[in-house]
Amino acid sequence: MPLAVDSSALIAVFKGESEAWFQFILAHAREQQLLVCDVVFAEVAPFVPDEATLLTRLEKIGIAFDPIQSQTAFLAGEIYSRYRKAGGPRMSMIPDFLIGAHALRQADGLLTSDRGYLRRHFSNLRTIAPNGTDA
Repeated sequence: MPLAVDSSALIAVFKGESEAWFQFILAHAREQQLLVCDVVFAEVAPFVPDEATLLTRLEKIGIAFDPIQSQTAFLAGEIYSRYRKAGGPRMSMIPDFLIGAHALRQADGLLTSDRGYLRRHFSNLRTIAPNGTDA
């Protein structure tokens, strides 16, 4: 099963801020297919001049574009609704929940520097960071 890649990891790579993330992504790409969903694609788009460049850069590091399926989007909405009903502030918006749901339903985990919301709202999601432990 493929692994999803979070925008935080790709932004660090595209901005040249983290050689560790770049090597970490390359290592995982040698082991299994890596994916980005539409939300991640949109979030990293500002760091490249055009769509063709983004697709080429992703392909070169072994990452494929994988659109969010309808049942995945629905799951994200359900989890977001529970979050808001529990009093969650609007600091974590629906894009974060879409990325988490995509990684949970359409992949086998997420390469991310999770800030905690994934563990709280996606308890069954495997998150992986460059330090060799779960994010």
